[in-house]
Amino acid sequence: MSVLLETKLPLPLFRRGKVRDVYESGDKLLIVSTDRISAFDVVLPCGIPDKGKVLNQLSAFWFEKTAHILPNHLSKVIDSSDSVGVVLNELRNLSSQPGELPDSLIGRSMLVAKAERISVECVVRGYLSGSAWAEYKATGKIGHIHLPSGMKESQELSQPIFTPTTKSDTEHDRLLTNQDIKDIGIENLFEELEQKSLLIYGYARDYARTRGIIIADTKFEFGFINGQLALIDELLTPDSSRFWDASQYKVGYSQPNFDKQFVRDWLSGSGWDKEPPAPMLPPEVIEGTSKRYREVYSRLTGGAL
Repeated sequence: MSVLLETKLPLPLFRRGKVRDVYESGDKLLIVSTDRISAFDVVLPCGIPDKGKVLNQLSAFWFEKTAHILPNHLSKVIDSSDSVGVVLNELRNLSSQPGELPDSLIGRSMLVAKAERISVECVVRGYLSGSAWAEYKATGKIGHIHLPSGMKESQELSQPIFTPTTKSDTEHDRLLTNQDIKDIGIENLFEELEQKSLLIYGYARDYARTRGIIIADTKFEFGFINGQLALIDELLTPDSSRFWDASQYKVGYSQPNFDKQFVRDWLSGSGWDKEPPAPMLPPEVIEGTSKRYREVYSRLTGGAL
């Protein structure tokens, strides 16, 4: 299987992130989900086959399912030559450069409304795992929230908790402080961000359980579109969430997963110091990660890529 690591389109580049390439397309943005993968805030030198398609199409799936809770920025998924034509029309208006958009956009890109992004990662945790488990063992709490003593790894919390972090392109994300809330200017918005995050997580968690998947934690991003709060970026993907196999769930252990944890575990055991450049993943880790991403997509949506 081939991988898409970078796109070069005859459209104005709006932003190139760790995974996504974003282009101007008239009054909208064209988001292309590549097969790049990052871990510990470093982009790895290899891609994961079909990863971009999973991120794009699973986000679209969740945007549609949660639209009754909160609007989102999705306008159209580029899933056929017809919808590529929508972008081509914009292309003709914006650029004098000839050419057509590549087939690689189909299934891995979407047109979205432009939004004023809120610079916060809205993290919701339903289970004690990952960095939260490490923090709990050291301090007895997650963020500012104290938890009962004697909890075990991967244990479900009595109720999901909201632990938002900063969002920065230049430093590691960290727990949001009261001063951050004031500096960002979201004092009057913070309660709504928490409420919506918990509502969306609860809805997705309950749905996923019917598909044999546990969503242990996830993160959301929000922005304003024409003055209205909306979900943006990606939604409930293996890059932004921990997905576990409900049939194999067992408290007290690290869980079989369908997300980036498989990559993180290999990197942590490789001796890498988590500073650039990252090492190349071995073929079995690349294929194993691709398989996990495709499987969780199939389980959650009932479809195949």
